[in-house]
Amino acid sequence: MVENTSEKSWEQLDQLLNKYRGTKGSVIPVLQQAQEIFGYLPKDVLIKISKEINVPISQVYGVVTFYAQFHLEPRGKNIIRSCQGTACHVRGAKAVLNAIREKLGLKEGQATTPDLQFTLETVACIGACGLAPCLMVNDDTHGRLTPEAVRPMIDKYRNQ
Repeated sequence: MVENTSEKSWEQLDQLLNKYRGTKGSVIPVLQQAQEIFGYLPKDVLIKISKEINVPISQVYGVVTFYAQFHLEPRGKNIIRSCQGTACHVRGAKAVLNAIREKLGLKEGQATTPDLQFTLETVACIGACGLAPCLMVNDDTHGRLTPEAVRPMIDKYRNQ
């Protein structure tokens, strides 16, 4: 999802915080909705949430870093989840992953392209072992992949 830090986004956050002010157990729903507004959870947003719902910043940060659904950095429009499970590993998942990194121009440790078109994640299992090696782009599963096959697939998503 693309970063959005407009004035309108901050107004939406204020409305959200007014709705949940004084509500016990509101940290997760507030974070979920704030992430929908901004596309991720910037530091300034976390600080504001902490102050407005009266929860220590350490607790807010602890929730954000515990749950995989929350993101502290902007993410791409297209999320590629590359399976690294046993079946995929045995059938060449590492070569497919390297081809994706090369095609996207991602260095080791870099997950999101500078144009915010793609975010690459590795996952333990997609649950499509019969299609190994496989990956998901957003909600689409792609299987029986080769390094050569991922290049045009990425172009297809880039052009959507």
